[in-house]
Amino acid sequence: METVLRAISMYFLLMVVLKIAGRRTLLEMTSFDFILLLIISEATQQALLGNDFSVTGAALTIITLIVMDILLGKFKDWFPRLELLIDGASLILVEDGKLLTQRAKRAGITEEDILASARSSQGLERLEQIKFAILEKNGKISIIPHA
Repeated sequence: METVLRAISMYFLLMVVLKIAGRRTLLEMTSFDFILLLIISEATQQALLGNDFSVTGAALTIITLIVMDILLGKFKDWFPRLELLIDGASLILVEDGKLLTQRAKRAGITEEDILASARSSQGLERLEQIKFAILEKNGKISIIPHA
């Protein structure tokens, strides 16, 4: 039972920490982000398993985490406000070529992040060429160019 409780608590802890970190962390990983992810995964592994390195303990932890993910998905289907709280909503960062500075700052997105996404996805070079830039729930920036 301790293994199940450890898995549930770590699941919620990581969900809260990643929510606080924001969608910017999902956008693109730098080498620092990758190193941090490795350290977090090691610390999480220690917290999940403790001194139990048995196959049974690992299997129980994995099953608990998957069940938690499935249950959370069901809860989000049943309670749409919960989905909004956990996943957030899409956020418009550029409208008609104008950077919405407060929104971008709050999301931790720079003008260069938006322009990099515009260059790679649409071949656009300036904000004026962008009708909308939208920060999606998954952390990607969608670019809609002016027609």
